[in-house]
Amino acid sequence: MTNQLWPGLLAEAWAALSADSGDVRLPAGLEVLWVSGAPGHLPSRLPAEDVAIACAGAALLAAAALHAQRGGDDGSRGSPVARLDRGHVAAAFRSEAFLRIGGEQAGPGFAPLSRFWRAADGWVRTHGNYPWHREALLRALGCAGDAEGDPERVAAAIAELAAREAEDLVTSAGGVAAAVRGEACWRAEPPGQSVAATPLVEAASIGGAPPRWRPAGPLPASGIRVLDLTRVIAGPVATRYLGALGAEVLRLDPPDRPELTMQTYDGLLAKRSALLDFGTAGGRTQLDELLSAADVLVHGYRPHALDRFGLSPQALAERHPGLVVVSLSAWGSRGPWGARRGFDSIVQAASGIAMAESPDGERPGVLPCQLLDHGTGYLCAAAALQALARQSARGGTQFRELALARTAHWLLGLPREAAAVPAAGEDDEQTWLTTLDSAAGPVTTVRPPGRLDDEALTWPRSLSRYGGDEAAWSR
Repeated sequence: MTNQLWPGLLAEAWAALSADSGDVRLPAGLEVLWVSGAPGHLPSRLPAEDVAIACAGAALLAAAALHAQRGGDDGSRGSPVARLDRGHVAAAFRSEAFLRIGGEQAGPGFAPLSRFWRAADGWVRTHGNYPWHREALLRALGCAGDAEGDPERVAAAIAELAAREAEDLVTSAGGVAAAVRGEACWRAEPPGQSVAATPLVEAASIGGAPPRWRPAGPLPASGIRVLDLTRVIAGPVATRYLGALGAEVLRLDPPDRPELTMQTYDGLLAKRSALLDFGTAGGRTQLDELLSAADVLVHGYRPHALDRFGLSPQALAERHPGLVVVSLSAWGSRGPWGARRGFDSIVQAASGIAMAESPDGERPGVLPCQLLDHGTGYLCAAAALQALARQSARGGTQFRELALARTAHWLLGLPREAAAVPAAGEDDEQTWLTTLDSAAGPVTTVRPPGRLDDEALTWPRSLSRYGGDEAAWSR
């Protein structure tokens, strides 16, 4: 097939993942990834489907390369052949839409206050899925007193404000909002300039730790322990994929900030779940013990937020030498928005994606999936796997930083065409579903995308209950 962008994008992603090593070649040549299926599953003006394939492909190739390095399959065949199907990748990037618990939908993807609003001079996007963000939004707009929030009151309040004024009011109150910007506007502002000046994957290492030898197992990440301090979509996508690749993943959540039902089930695939309060002395001690036995830490805290728990990069390198640390945020750690809250939909609005996907040049539009979340999630998984391989070869404590806004910047810089006609219907997408056991009944979800040497990746048959496990490694 011609005019496929994904091979070039895969090479770009791999170069970003490998920039610190000086060797940006694909592990065994581009031919080790085979992609089947016709295009058109994620129609959009921006090349969403090709980016999705490139991100998932990078994670699968990183897994294949690590497996070969560890001597998988007795080291006799080199990297296993990796395969993806376009329809499967598209379904995986929309996994929330297919989630069923006991045959019923897990709930809406967005709460009533998570949407676009008309402002006096444009548009604003808000996010109110979590109660604490909804409360901050209502408080900032003078609509407090109604626990759920009246959309009509919110609409009236925002209609009287300039878009930037609404953005400032909400974010200053601890809420999540962004004025809808065009691409040129975002690029000209300091936050956009900071994002543009940083790589897709930022790598660093602190020396002093010897290489950790990790013997091979049946899967690329078998025997690897991953401590998961993420939530919502991007981070859980990364860690659930590492779990599908064989890693033991333990997710920790704070007891006072429960996860939403949809993210609880969609984000706990292939991992165990425990609650732990890092704010207590006992919780910090337990966290430190878990890190001492971990190979990888993946966290979605805003930049420097973990420093107060003694988890700054330097402290991690001193107390847990040889650890791989993958940090995920909305905006990255540099620039004026480094500490700002954000989600996929908010980054789409601020960065120019919403207007690039506009149906009429006036109203903001959306991508066909939460591409920034899912794409960055697979890149995080790839970064963890690549950093494990690097640590095993050269030692050191390895750090990788990714951000939704950096993935957005990459996407916006790519060629674009008019929206494609969808290639497949709902019946085709059912091919990629599987049903797992859980305490709440059968859970239907999308299988993990990819095959290695014709062996399909799978989720463990039983899904953990949120917060139902001990905060300890199982083996």
